[in-house]
Amino acid sequence: MQVTETVEITGHLMDSGLLSRVLDDIRGYGGEYTLDKFDLGYDKDDPSTVRMTVGAEDEESLQRLLMRIQTKGANLVDPGTPEITAVSTDGVFPDGFYSTTNLPTSVRLGGRWVPVQNPEMDCGLLVDGETVRTIPMSDVRAGMRIITSAQGVKVTPPIVVNTEEGFGFMESDVSSEKPQRVLVKQVADGMREAKANGQKVLWVGGPGIVHTGAAPAMVALVEAGFVDVLFAGNALATHDIESSLYGTSLGVDLARGRGVEHGHEHHIRAINTIRKAGSIAAAVEQGVLTSGVMHALVKKGRKFVLVGSVRDDGPLPDVYTDVLEGQRAMRAELPGVGYCLMAATMLHSVATGNILPASIPLTCVDINPATVTKLADRGSSQARGIVTDVGLFIEHLARELSPSYADGK
Repeated sequence: MQVTETVEITGHLMDSGLLSRVLDDIRGYGGEYTLDKFDLGYDKDDPSTVRMTVGAEDEESLQRLLMRIQTKGANLVDPGTPEITAVSTDGVFPDGFYSTTNLPTSVRLGGRWVPVQNPEMDCGLLVDGETVRTIPMSDVRAGMRIITSAQGVKVTPPIVVNTEEGFGFMESDVSSEKPQRVLVKQVADGMREAKANGQKVLWVGGPGIVHTGAAPAMVALVEAGFVDVLFAGNALATHDIESSLYGTSLGVDLARGRGVEHGHEHHIRAINTIRKAGSIAAAVEQGVLTSGVMHALVKKGRKFVLVGSVRDDGPLPDVYTDVLEGQRAMRAELPGVGYCLMAATMLHSVATGNILPASIPLTCVDINPATVTKLADRGSSQARGIVTDVGLFIEHLARELSPSYADGK
């Protein structure tokens, strides 16, 4: 005998394909559904509403199904109250824990809806007094109170407005054939809006920024106030410092575009120089590091979080080698972020997308289309992709946002 619940979803269900995706999820989880009510919007701008009864073979399966379709806005008609279970083992969620999305989420506590703090995907929901926040599995501790039901939880998906009038060219979300001047201006406008609202601009960067010769443009953006926080790995910082000390990136002369004698040693010698100084900031203070992106960040008092990988040389003394500590350091810099630009890094882009609320505008720039599409495929539904040369893009962005850079170029 099946167990059932009644859910309702409202929005542009037909033209966005949302209803079809909800029904696919129900069938994919082995569930059944019955459409109880279907109010189709009359005009194209009118929302539609569907109420349906969904069922599964047991309560556990039903709860998982309900959690899944909630990600698309199919919430319980009778939300009830959440089931809350105490953690018994450090680092282990209770069975049936609510697995979160990065969408705006609320929990019904004491008869009122309480917004979940710091929405993040793939976490649990921690009830702490009268507040609720996401918590990663690695941080959960015995005695913590975790939500273990879809009841009492509500998810608000983004509103998708379909502006398509018919057939057209170059209308995909990711394209290499859109006018770059327009795309650069749109990114610049997003950054300006964030700053006007008193919010921070977060950059997630890879070593391609240095390899393509865009580091001076990024320095100009730091100095113009459009880089408040940088997330990166050992590579970007290392090659930026190598460029400052030796004029090369991975041994390639950035002025001439070809390798130099003994250039293959430069990156490891650069790392050793910073380790001798004690840190990147100390190298700046001692006059050892006098230019580059990392130098500009230190001089302007901007934050950076460098998280390493198993392939790193050195690494630099500022690099988090414990990835869980690195995740915590990244999360600590997210409050107040109003715009995020990701450039030339798949690993750190996906990692940042996983901890970023869906409410933060996000643009990913890469020469490889797989990087920008993978970000959206990993759950960052707000991600916008631009397929282009990162070096040229950042150059154009600097000309748009930094008058002094534009005049100098």
